[in-house]
Amino acid sequence: MAEGKKGFFGRLVEGLSKTRDNIVAGMDSIFHGFSTIDDDFYDELEETLIMGDIGINATTSIMENLKAKVKEQRISDPADCKELLINSIKEQMHLGENAYDFEHKTSIILVIGVNGVGKTTSVGKLAGQLKDSGKKVIVAAADTFRAAAIEQLTEWANRAGVDIVAQKEGSDPAAVIYDAIAAAKARHADVLICDTAGRLHNKKNLMEELKKIDKVISREYPEAYRENLIVLDGTTGQNALSQLKQFKEAADVSGIILTKLDGTAKGGIAVAIQAEYGVPVKYIGIGEKIEDLQKFNADDFVNALFEGNHSDMK
Repeated sequence: MAEGKKGFFGRLVEGLSKTRDNIVAGMDSIFHGFSTIDDDFYDELEETLIMGDIGINATTSIMENLKAKVKEQRISDPADCKELLINSIKEQMHLGENAYDFEHKTSIILVIGVNGVGKTTSVGKLAGQLKDSGKKVIVAAADTFRAAAIEQLTEWANRAGVDIVAQKEGSDPAAVIYDAIAAAKARHADVLICDTAGRLHNKKNLMEELKKIDKVISREYPEAYRENLIVLDGTTGQNALSQLKQFKEAADVSGIILTKLDGTAKGGIAVAIQAEYGVPVKYIGIGEKIEDLQKFNADDFVNALFEGNHSDMK
């Protein structure tokens, strides 16, 4: 396992410590406090998962899976349920094998989300990582409404060593995307990553703007593989779910970048999001450096969440 990944995993374990204290302490007392597996045992377990921000849908699915395995394996000791429960959560969160197809094709990545979640920073980090893996990357500064967003992305582009397409503040975001697509084609870019606005005058305007951008991409770059990543702040818990719901109405969201997982007590939201909307967490972020954004690994995340140890960070 590479040193950088080891360091990342260590910080993930540390970052999820509040969530772990929140969920695991309660669970351990259930696993060791009950002498039999009965309805009360399951009810307590269910409540602990829901209170840990894992969400009702995910919890229901996890509990059904657990009950089926307990019956199938004829388990009678509550303490033996812990590993089954952990494995059940991992199954909930495993990514399909096509999760990162965009890395191997000429692709356009639209990065969406509200202001303040780390959207522009995530664009910069992702650009840096793809460039380091040998891709020719261009970033588009289509968040033209937030003061300093263009400057911030320019700084990230310089740091990552990638080209940037930008216009002046207040420009039409769809026009920026149009120019960026032309540049991506002319320069034979492998990946075009587009930053987008997180807030306009109101929510309706924002969603209409995203639909307009989507039309420009479909019309001008139909041959490109599409990836729409929403950036969600891990500290906002259930609020992240409502943001995803709103953005899904304007764009076909294919993956989640979950940021600010260092120091939150709401890390369980990563499980809830996937179960609620079937949209996978593809990246997690826990700091400011380019390497502080990593591909999501279900086994490592769940191990960090429940046990503070790792399997093998891929």
